[in-house]
Amino acid sequence: MDPIFEQLQTVVDRYDELNQMLADPAVMDDSNRYMELSKEAGSIRETVETFQQYQQVIQEWEDAHELLGDSEMADLAKEDIAELKPKKAALEEQLKVLMLPKDPNDDKNIIMEIRGAAGGDESALFAADLLNMYRRYAETQNWHLEIIDESPTEIGGYKEVVAMISGDRVYSKLKFENGAHRVQRVPATETQGRIHTSTATVGVMPEFEEVDAEGLIDPKDVREDVYRASGAGGQHVNKTSSAIRLTHEPTGITVAMQDERSQQQNRVKAWKILNARVYDHFAQQNEAEYAEQRKTAVGSGDRSERIRTYNYPQNRVTDHRIGLTLNKLDRIMNGELGEIIDALVLAEQTAKLGDLI
Repeated sequence: MDPIFEQLQTVVDRYDELNQMLADPAVMDDSNRYMELSKEAGSIRETVETFQQYQQVIQEWEDAHELLGDSEMADLAKEDIAELKPKKAALEEQLKVLMLPKDPNDDKNIIMEIRGAAGGDESALFAADLLNMYRRYAETQNWHLEIIDESPTEIGGYKEVVAMISGDRVYSKLKFENGAHRVQRVPATETQGRIHTSTATVGVMPEFEEVDAEGLIDPKDVREDVYRASGAGGQHVNKTSSAIRLTHEPTGITVAMQDERSQQQNRVKAWKILNARVYDHFAQQNEAEYAEQRKTAVGSGDRSERIRTYNYPQNRVTDHRIGLTLNKLDRIMNGELGEIIDALVLAEQTAKLGDLI
């Protein structure tokens, strides 16, 4: 038997154990414990239900084979076997995928940073277009997107914008957006009708709750500076020192936050971003080391890697990592990212399955 299937009964046993624990009044009275166990049960429910379907098909498969020796039932048994064969194969593949090692961050919310890169004002406008694309996709997923920091340009773009996206399995679907996005189009400011090429970078980092972040950053390594928040033209937003700047001295990563009125609110947001950026810093280092040994099907995750081109004249989007081209740029920019994301998830799963062979 495939080693993957040998593990499935352990998953079923754990699922049964979790359901017994969730029915315990003591657990039900502890909301944090109940939520933790419910989340774990939910994460393996699909695997258990698929395995139960598979066991039913196997039972029917074995019953049909036993009837092959019965002259009166042999023809009917052959029909059943022919019908069950593709079901059995499909469920086996589905179970292999469900049993692949999961990214521990897949269930997390994310902090997304979008920056205009090469192309001046046009790259800043494209950064705003990307934000709008992700906002609309988030709406289709019933996620919540909140802008937590921004540096807008006078013509409606962004030098940089930072958003927090929260909901169900956000990181698992948006982690592949990490990288450089290239746009080819005629800018609004172009009088000769020439096509320009610009880029914007997208950074996707898992959000860490305080309990998750323990051990990620030693508070002694972080310098905090408090200062007065200032608005446009140097006008003070308030007369108190509510703005916060955090500097992680080992990496030199700095986060400044002044959008909120209170010092504590700014501190909380600054720490969320700092945790995410420091994690991302070390994750990219590890990814780079891994990429030297083997390039994955969906790329190295390097922020400078060009991952996708958006060609407006041809209404075309191409994801260079998997060679996917879709002639529906208008729909994709309107938030219809599902086809691209599904293809990237499949590519990752295929690569992982290849590693197991």
